[in-house]
Amino acid sequence: MRKIVGLAFAGALVITTTSHAQVSLDPNHPVAIASILDWRGEKQAKGFRDIEHIFKTNTIRRGAKVHPLPVAAHQIAPTFAYDGNAWTIDDYMKAYRVSGLLVLKDGKIVLEKYGLGRKPTDRWTSFSVAKSMTSTLVGAAIQDGKITSIDDPITRYVPDLKGSAYEGVTVRQMLMMSSGVKWNEDYTDPKSDVALAGGSVTEPGVNPMVSYLRKLPRAHEPGTTWHYNTGETDLVGVLVSKATGEGLAQYASEKIWKPYGMEQDGVWMTDPGGQERGGTGISMTLRDYGRLGMFIAGGGVADGKPVVPSWWVVDATKQEIDNGLGGYGYFWWIRANGSYEAVGIFGQAITTFPKEHLIIVQNSAWPAATGKELRAAYDAMVAGVLAAVK
Repeated sequence: MRKIVGLAFAGALVITTTSHAQVSLDPNHPVAIASILDWRGEKQAKGFRDIEHIFKTNTIRRGAKVHPLPVAAHQIAPTFAYDGNAWTIDDYMKAYRVSGLLVLKDGKIVLEKYGLGRKPTDRWTSFSVAKSMTSTLVGAAIQDGKITSIDDPITRYVPDLKGSAYEGVTVRQMLMMSSGVKWNEDYTDPKSDVALAGGSVTEPGVNPMVSYLRKLPRAHEPGTTWHYNTGETDLVGVLVSKATGEGLAQYASEKIWKPYGMEQDGVWMTDPGGQERGGTGISMTLRDYGRLGMFIAGGGVADGKPVVPSWWVVDATKQEIDNGLGGYGYFWWIRANGSYEAVGIFGQAITTFPKEHLIIVQNSAWPAATGKELRAAYDAMVAGVLAAVK
């Protein structure tokens, strides 16, 4: 099972790392986004921390107020057993190149640590954690009346998909990764869809990902089969922008960053057409990752007002479809241990245990995109945190 998860997460990276799918800030010395796979050591840590200085991004602007994250009187110091050894949090962070670890219990900080030279004011790139943000913005667009229903056909909002295999596919089915459209996510194959999609503007006036995806055939009836498709998360981002008339960064600022009180501006990487990537590339501070987790855990309410419909968070963070891996909601992973997660490769995660009112945030620079042992170590650390807060 973990091997399958690893393939999915590693495959998720490729769509964000094809050689020309992001725009380098220096055209005279372009940095291929695919090089992220090869970054190691200080280059990796610095690149993940300063991604907006390497690739083009749009700013998610914060507001005038900051949502408080009080420090609890009692701080935890979890220890746990893993691989036959006793571990402390410091041991774990050093061994697994963790740049930031934040634990919130009942809305208060009970653990906050940094590594790899990162400071509390430094942002860190999200990789696929962004997918869960994009899902949340769909909920916001429904609350705003910009998307009429989650069961609307996607072609209502992205008419360039009319006549394609996406004809008849609903917004809900897109969020469940069950469109039924044929897609090859083999990251070892340079000719796979995930390696080729959305690399450049091939049809003026049409988003590059839309242009590629609308040429694909159908493999399954919509809604019947979960199939990991990173390209479609970008497509959902296009849907939100089309429905709202705003870029994702601007909409996220209006709906979450300003009213909830993020402490610092975020940034969101863009594709060759200038559209923010729905599936990747948000950067924010560790505490703002925590605030995002709290915003979702609190039902999507900001400044006393609902940002998403009352039913949204419950539905988005429960199993909507069986993926053979524990379950999948609306771009959220559902775990057998009672948590739901936003996950990104190289060790990014927001893990929420709703019954325990517990949120664990990790940012890392793992030596590999994912892997069985890396995930097992993370799960052991999480179990140690759970034991420490009881």
